[in-house]
Amino acid sequence: MTLAAVLTTTVVVLEYALKIFAIGTVPENRRPAASSAWLLLILFVPVVGFPLYWLIGSPYVSGRRHVVQQRANQVLADRKDLWPVMPEGADPDRTLASVLAMNQRLTGLPCVSGAHEQTYPDTGDYFAAIAEAIDDAREYVHVEFYIVCWDEATDVVFEAMRRAASRGVEVRLLLDHLGSRKYPGRKQLGPRMTEAGIDWHLMMPIDPLKGRWRRPDLRNHRKLVVVDGERAFLGSHNLIAPSYGSTKNAEMGRAWSDVSLQVSGDIVTSVSVVFATDWYTETGELLDVERYFADQPDQPAGGRGHAMQLVPSGPGYATEPNLRLFTALIHGATDRVAITSPYFVPDEALLAAITSASYRGVQVELFVGEKADQFLVGHAQRSYYAALLDAGVTIHLYPAPTVLHGKYFTVDGRVAMIGSSNMDFRSFALTSEIMLLAFGGDLVERLERNDADYRAVSRVLTVEEWSARSWREKYVDNVCRLTAALM
Repeated sequence: MTLAAVLTTTVVVLEYALKIFAIGTVPENRRPAASSAWLLLILFVPVVGFPLYWLIGSPYVSGRRHVVQQRANQVLADRKDLWPVMPEGADPDRTLASVLAMNQRLTGLPCVSGAHEQTYPDTGDYFAAIAEAIDDAREYVHVEFYIVCWDEATDVVFEAMRRAASRGVEVRLLLDHLGSRKYPGRKQLGPRMTEAGIDWHLMMPIDPLKGRWRRPDLRNHRKLVVVDGERAFLGSHNLIAPSYGSTKNAEMGRAWSDVSLQVSGDIVTSVSVVFATDWYTETGELLDVERYFADQPDQPAGGRGHAMQLVPSGPGYATEPNLRLFTALIHGATDRVAITSPYFVPDEALLAAITSASYRGVQVELFVGEKADQFLVGHAQRSYYAALLDAGVTIHLYPAPTVLHGKYFTVDGRVAMIGSSNMDFRSFALTSEIMLLAFGGDLVERLERNDADYRAVSRVLTVEEWSARSWREKYVDNVCRLTAALM
């Protein structure tokens, strides 16, 4: 046998051995859809499938970041006896109470009182409010965003941080490395922030030359601001202009439409806990509990006052708290559910919860963009429309070129969820997120008014229109659905 024949035989045997190994290991601790997608890639295109799987395919997250999150979760769990089971005046029904208990068990964070100060569907208003709060800061400002860019729209925030630092206020800022890397002014951003007196650090940095390597598919997608432990901002806005630094976007009128809010009360401490954990993960600095987690005045339920619970999620949480929360709330719905999500690629459990709710007679509405800003996710999302329409879900398509980017939903006119999490595979397992659950006040009413604004300009997708798609469109959608499941 020639050398070439020996090499060929060896390669073939090795390839089949690896494929057989993959069949028995890839499905472990993974959703069926993700398992199928990975196995199809590995079996049919092994030269791509194997390297990609070794790089980002493991369903397990280990290492220092995972350990830090587990320790933080344990610290919170050990202190749960110091917190009340429910804030005074809160009156959840039995189903909601069980969801709140689940959330605390999975994340360590309790249901506390908080006030909804303001909701911001306008980016300029949101940045102005953050700047105003920073200008009032006396001790510290903590800022964390997936995307950070110092541009004309965000200058008001950065200049407020500069002024705060100049008067002795501690200003800390975290930004995701890959999330912020591609936007204009990235090379100058670090020196500008340093010159402004901002103590800034990258989240999930990837720099092999400096010995910093992370799985590139794991990112920190959170967006939050805390001022003196008294006020917090969170939602879907990134710290960047609505056109996302693109002249082409600006010229064509393409802008990202977001919804965020400002809160006060004990809920701010929960937001501070999330920031402190991320800060320690990236810097090794432990923030003093007495200084940064001071108790806040209780907020009586009704009007601005709410019962609130922060639900963080991400690779450090093997139990996927946001997915379980979404699914549980929708399963418990009896009247109506309204969901706004820019990237809607649900797993089997969430899709079943939504369609089952509709089949049970619950009025279910889904607000999504007419055209997504990401090709793969946009087409994967479209592959779910037929099942939703068949179940009776009303799909509202928000008109392009605007990119609908808000992430919130309401249940039965009594419970609201808002934050950074999309309803897709990445947000459930691969990216760090935060969602705020609130009930007993006026936040649901405010978000329902925002739904009315969306409804007024959107068009309803009909079964007839969707059935008339070409075979090519259906094929692309279904292929992208498989691709979106790779994780």
